[in-house]
Amino acid sequence: MKRWILATCLGSLLTLGGCAGARVGVYARTAPPPMRVENYGPAPGPMYVWVEGFWGWSGGSYNWNPGRWAVPPRGRRNWTPGRWDRRGDRYTWRDGRWR
Repeated sequence: MKRWILATCLGSLLTLGGCAGARVGVYARTAPPPMRVENYGPAPGPMYVWVEGFWGWSGGSYNWNPGRWAVPPRGRRNWTPGRWDRRGDRYTWRDGRWR
């Protein structure tokens, strides 16, 4: 009986710990600057895909995060870039993802 209770508590803590890492929404009151044009050379290998840079919000201002070459996760091939969506008087960031 004690083992079952301990296992249940441990499972609950692990589940909550996984939720703690979930991304909280990022909001800004001003529109992001125009996207930067990035020049990049050939891919470092046949499996690499270009992941575009983006404007992130930190410390009350936008900061440019440069693009990079990345190997997609298994079963994925295309990168859908993140974007800023306008919602009322603020802008909300939506993360990019692999498809």
